[in-house]
Amino acid sequence: MPTSATGPAWLVLPTYNEADNLKPLVTAALENLPADARVLVVDDGSPDGTGELADRLAADENRIEVLHRARKEGLGPAYLAGFRVALEAGAGFVLEMDSDFSHDPEDLPRLLKAAEDADLVIGSRYVENGEIENWTPLRKTISRGGSTYARLILGLAVQDLTGGFKCFRREVLEGIPLESVSSRGYAFQVEMTYRAAQAGFRIVEIPICFRERRAGASKMSGKIVAEAAWKVPLLRLMGR
Repeated sequence: MPTSATGPAWLVLPTYNEADNLKPLVTAALENLPADARVLVVDDGSPDGTGELADRLAADENRIEVLHRARKEGLGPAYLAGFRVALEAGAGFVLEMDSDFSHDPEDLPRLLKAAEDADLVIGSRYVENGEIENWTPLRKTISRGGSTYARLILGLAVQDLTGGFKCFRREVLEGIPLESVSSRGYAFQVEMTYRAAQAGFRIVEIPICFRERRAGASKMSGKIVAEAAWKVPLLRLMGR
């Protein structure tokens, strides 16, 4: 049984060129989070004005915080910077989700509820009742294959290792040496879950419906896929 986390929930939103999605997403997130929750936008110097928009939103709503980073360094470093801010501010739970409506803000209460009896909750596409909408069969196969590849090599029972819709109890982030987390792309999601499992934390998956982004361009690239391919075996070696 997890020990009681104290402090409000913080939702960390890493952004790069998400000006079309940011305002409606933050609005929807706040509507679905507890009254004392905070949303932290971590912007990596978006040239489309996402950072400036985040500042305007924060000026009008004291539940929104903004962390500006000088340049795009990858998903992992952005999340780690956001996690540190949230922990220093006293967060009891730290949530993460994509900033493009791939994850439904209405599922945020479900993740928080599940975290009452788990250390790390993953919104999963690949458990019973999990879904993916508006993806081609090829893209679904590649995504599912990536999770299966990581699961088999790392020896984990988690079905959606590459998923990025999560809720961490603060004890998990305090129990993982964040300075040693090195993944920059989507391998970051695999690494954080693996490290949580290695540390003995209880991980639970709940089903979600994952949808294609509402606006803007995907950040996925061959470099990101390649990092995940070599990083997973390295994690296993480090774990041993």
